[in-house]
Amino acid sequence: MAVVRVLLVDDQAPFLRAMTFVVQETVGFEVVGEASSGEESILSVAELLPDLVLMDVNLPGMDGLEATRQLRRRQTPPVVLLLSTYDEDAGADFVAESGAAAYVTKSAFGPDRLLEEWTAASG
Repeated sequence: MAVVRVLLVDDQAPFLRAMTFVVQETVGFEVVGEASSGEESILSVAELLPDLVLMDVNLPGMDGLEATRQLRRRQTPPVVLLLSTYDEDAGADFVAESGAAAYVTKSAFGPDRLLEEWTAASG
């Protein structure tokens, strides 16, 4: 099985560390980079070519929804999983608005959920 290359996008260092831990604890996934803004995520995807982007919704400058829209327009777009502290109900609107594969609350994000969402999006 090929390793899933993951870009982490969040402007809060504690959550970047938490996301890094989740990815490291998920068999078959590796962190290839980090970004702290929507603009930076666009540049990082072009450079690193990740398979999966874990994107915070609330970012300084370009928010995660707009960054996801732009990433989804790439010729070979990565799968984008939105993350935020908003409740699950908000997720459907975020996904519909941005074209992301799914939305997960930060409190529900863990290795099992990461694997579940990746399998659903890439299968």
